[in-house]
Amino acid sequence: MKALIAIAALAAAPAQAEEISAATIAQGRQIYASTCAACHGADLQGQPDWKRRLVTGRMPAPPHDVSGHTWHHSDRDLFNLTKFGVAAVMGQGYESDMPGFAGKLSDAEIRAVLDYIESTWPARARDAQARITAADAAAQP
Repeated sequence: MKALIAIAALAAAPAQAEEISAATIAQGRQIYASTCAACHGADLQGQPDWKRRLVTGRMPAPPHDVSGHTWHHSDRDLFNLTKFGVAAVMGQGYESDMPGFAGKLSDAEIRAVLDYIESTWPARARDAQARITAADAAAQP
């Protein structure tokens, strides 16, 4: 978790406007389809048995719909996990099949994918995630 905090301090998620445009969500949907859906599912459903370790010892790709835990994380954490990959963010030898997309996707493209994912959640999940994001931002130095 210390690695997460260290990287989070280095790479704050780009500022987000209150209203996300339909064009940004459409761009995020397109990037998700070509970059993320192979593992996380075309409908954000994740891999089967996503809570159970694979034979490799790694975890399957979780869903990004409301049935998963994506909405339990702040915007900063989601951005950093996407940009740097789970292993880099978690540190301490953690292994994951989730790569980092730094150098493959721009910060704006990463944000668009996250905006698309968040746009699919019901209001209660979006509201809860917004509170988590606000608490995370308030805790930053």
